[in-house]
Amino acid sequence: MKRILTLSIAVLIVLSAVSCKSTPTQAQVDDAFKKIYNEYRTNLILDGAKSYTVVKGDTLSAIARAQYGAGNGVYFPLIMLASSEVVLDPDFIEPGDKLTVPDLQKNLDDASARGHLKSFLKEIADLYATKKDRPADADALRAKADTL
Repeated sequence: MKRILTLSIAVLIVLSAVSCKSTPTQAQVDDAFKKIYNEYRTNLILDGAKSYTVVKGDTLSAIARAQYGAGNGVYFPLIMLASSEVVLDPDFIEPGDKLTVPDLQKNLDDASARGHLKSFLKEIADLYATKKDRPADADALRAKADTL
């Protein structure tokens, strides 16, 4: 009987510890995005940027693909960086949001901007891995950063 009681208590302790694993609040995620955006915003080239108004059903990666070409949906953080005064988290764009779409090629052609973009994508990847628990998105962002 003692063994069963001891085992039951041990199981309860483990379950309690597992259930206490905290997930970040949206405010914490927004703060993390804000910190990264504040670090990189001044390095972004906005000459030639376009404006885009979000419509129902849009996702940021779909907007990036439409604006930058097929295979470039992973550049969605660039749009968020330019639009961070409108919305912080790419998962919470809303119809009617007016986003700024930087000229991707200008940012890639400038060595300094490209270097900052590489670092920016890696930091966003880390945020996706740690705060948003989306490792596949983090891997895609890191892979794109590694090509720059």
